[in-house]
Amino acid sequence: MAPVEIRGLSKRFRHVRAVNDLSFDVEAGRVTGFLGPNGAGKSTTLRALLGLVRPTAGTATFGGRRYEELDRPSTQVGAVLEDASFHPGRTARNHLRVLAVTGDHPFERVETVLDTVGLTQAADRRVGGYSMGMRQRLGIAAALLGDPEVLILDEPTNGLDPPGIAWMRGMLREQATRGRAVLVSSHLLAEVAQSVDDVVVIAKGEMRAQGTLAQVLGGDEGLATAVRSQDDERLARALQGAGHTVQRDDDGLLVPGASPEQVGVVAGDAGVYLVGLAPKARSLEQAFMALTADAA
Repeated sequence: MAPVEIRGLSKRFRHVRAVNDLSFDVEAGRVTGFLGPNGAGKSTTLRALLGLVRPTAGTATFGGRRYEELDRPSTQVGAVLEDASFHPGRTARNHLRVLAVTGDHPFERVETVLDTVGLTQAADRRVGGYSMGMRQRLGIAAALLGDPEVLILDEPTNGLDPPGIAWMRGMLREQATRGRAVLVSSHLLAEVAQSVDDVVVIAKGEMRAQGTLAQVLGGDEGLATAVRSQDDERLARALQGAGHTVQRDDDGLLVPGASPEQVGVVAGDAGVYLVGLAPKARSLEQAFMALTADAA
């Protein structure tokens, strides 16, 4: 059973269908990017998962249990939604201490998460004087306070400068390495491409694609392979004879649906010397636009 399971999730607001029959998993030890244009249903899905809205149909669970059924939920799920707010007159350290008391977490965790998000030096400043990026780090510190098994972040790089975005990317990978299931909703596709293992793309409340990043970037046929050789004509004939589709690329050949290993084997059998061999995929922006073009 996956740490996060969405099964047949649907949500209507009167006559508006926000989410329609959505199903996907978020696995432990992996970062899953949750992508879609504005109004796609991402926020509604996350809110249904966190028990903030009631689904019209289907389920959104953590290890088979709804959020409201979890014992000490902050030790199992940490979440940062885009509209997170803080008392402006309270310091970051005291904000986290209040949450620690509420969640029955040791105060030592407060210092640990402050260090994790890089706020130790600013921990005794009032949050009202924080920049947007510092507020974002504080929200993540709060999400990590209970050392949860699942981390859910909605637009986590909002307000972060380039060094902050790089820190976020490393933090996501570190959390996955520690075995956490990480779900990230974001519109910054280039950043997502550098951080995630799996991708879920929705539009108009419906699933458009899901799978590993390579699968989604490669489209229906998967990744293609770009190849250059000393005799492209001979290589093309050999590849076609082996059942592969061959396209002319800007600088050589493109073989959709074939891995570099498969192309290399055909070239070796044909005695063709290769001078270039590499996987080639669409950018995440290209894949995203192709999958959601009708929702623009």
